[in-house]
Amino acid sequence: MEQDTPGFLRSLLTSRYIDFRNRLRRRLGSEEQADDVLHETWLRVQRMSDPGPVQSPMAYLLRIASNVAEDRRISHGRLLDFVEVEELLHFSDDSHDPARVSEARSEVQALERALEELPRRRRDIFIASRVDETPHADLARRYGVSVRIVEREVKAALVHCAGRLGRDVIQRFGPGAGKQSEKV
Repeated sequence: MEQDTPGFLRSLLTSRYIDFRNRLRRRLGSEEQADDVLHETWLRVQRMSDPGPVQSPMAYLLRIASNVAEDRRISHGRLLDFVEVEELLHFSDDSHDPARVSEARSEVQALERALEELPRRRRDIFIASRVDETPHADLARRYGVSVRIVEREVKAALVHCAGRLGRDVIQRFGPGAGKQSEKV
C-alpha cells in the first residue's frame, strides 16, 4: 500500500503504538529506552516534510525508530559493535511472512505447554515477573518468600521453558555472566 503523507504516518504510529513499543522493547532490551525512542520517533515524524510515496509505512517507521536508537547510543558515548549495526541495518517489518507467523504460533503453543508443566507458584511468579514486569520485591511480599526465592523460581522456570523450546539460557549479569545454563 502506498501512502505519502506525514499525517498517515502519525496516525499509523498512534494506532500501532503498543506494537511499536513492544518491538522496540524487545529490540532495545529496555522499556524506558523503547519509550524514549518511540517519543523521539513521534517528534521526527511530526517535524518531517512530505517524504513522498512510502511503499511500506510500518517498515519506514521502524527504520526511523532504528535510526533514533542508533543516534541515542552514539550520543551516550557507546559505540555499536558489528552485530548491533547489522541488526539495525536489517531491521524490517516481516511480521506478515506466513512462515514466520506459523513458526511463531508453534513456539507460543510450545511455550504454553512448557508453562503448564511448571508448579503453579513457579508459573505464576514467572509470568508476573517476565510478562507483567512485577518487581521481585513485590512478588516476594505477595508470596511470603524472600527475593532470592523469587529469583530462583524465575530462573528455574526460564531454564525449564528454554529447555522445552530447545533454547539455551545465557546468564547476563552477576557471577557466571556469559555462561550457558543447563537445559532441563
